[in-house]
Amino acid sequence: MSIKLCVRAFIFCVSVTLTAGAQQFSAPEPQTGTIVGTVVDVNDDPVPNANVVLDAPSLRDHARAATNNDGFFVLDHIRPGIPCHVTISASGFADWISPEVTLRPSQYLELTGIRLGMAEAVTTVHAVVSTEEIATQQVNVEEQQRVLGFIPNFYVVYDRHPVPLTSKLKFKLALRTTMDPITFLGSAFVAGMDQAADKFDYQQGAKGYAQRFGASYANGLTDIMVGGAILPSILHQDPRFFYQGTGTKKSRLLHAISYPIICMGDNGHLQANYSSLGGFLASGAIANAYYPESNRGPGLVFSTALVDIGANMANGLLQEFVLRRFTPAANKQRSSEAGN
Repeated sequence: MSIKLCVRAFIFCVSVTLTAGAQQFSAPEPQTGTIVGTVVDVNDDPVPNANVVLDAPSLRDHARAATNNDGFFVLDHIRPGIPCHVTISASGFADWISPEVTLRPSQYLELTGIRLGMAEAVTTVHAVVSTEEIATQQVNVEEQQRVLGFIPNFYVVYDRHPVPLTSKLKFKLALRTTMDPITFLGSAFVAGMDQAADKFDYQQGAKGYAQRFGASYANGLTDIMVGGAILPSILHQDPRFFYQGTGTKKSRLLHAISYPIICMGDNGHLQANYSSLGGFLASGAIANAYYPESNRGPGLVFSTALVDIGANMANGLLQEFVLRRFTPAANKQRSSEAGN
């Protein structure tokens, strides 16, 4: 969230890139494909209720299904040209993983030879770790992420196996961001730009700067708390940016600029980002309580929301293509993943 304060001054430049991305976005997508198959055991009996997972480089391309009573499954709406593989698991059986497949447009592919062997007996006692504990560990790692070692970069997920946040963790991350010293410095920087441009009808001088600083910080505070904690808790949505890092430049570009309008739900599916959009509008609406009377009105609400949307798009582009290499904690995660 603090990164957004640092990129608002560059929104005009980023808009050129966004326009190009929007033109690409309007191009017709190739027709999706389908993968089917029948799962049997070593005796060629069907295996019902087996879990079928399509693993792909991008979270948006992941899909799940379950076999019916005849062991048959269907994975549809699969984007062509994406390398992926299918993993099938069932209680009491060893997992089965397909070779890598890449569908052509409209291709109907039947996987054959799906035979599950019996799982080997495991006598080792494994500690059970709850999803909340894993999420807490991931948030603790995210709170160490800082661009160039000092700019907070808490709202980015580099982990390839993220879990949803509890409401408690969503509020913890929001409060951690709003109270970070760099957040105050970012608000001071934005207030200085507004003062230099004589933006809003505050007076000049120290008093006017203090008023602009308070307004800038209050905008960020309401945006983070409403759009990053309150609404995500109510709507069960994840306020973080999920770093893709793989796939074509086009898919990564679309993923980045869709950040303000598409989010990951706590159920693991992509959803309309009502939380962020609600936070933007709430920030603009609440701003009517402390901006000069001459600047209040619907225009303030929508201009504040549009600036926030533009800043989040710019933030998404920077996160996807630039900032990871300047985030030491993220580079450590990448080294750890490569060693596993």
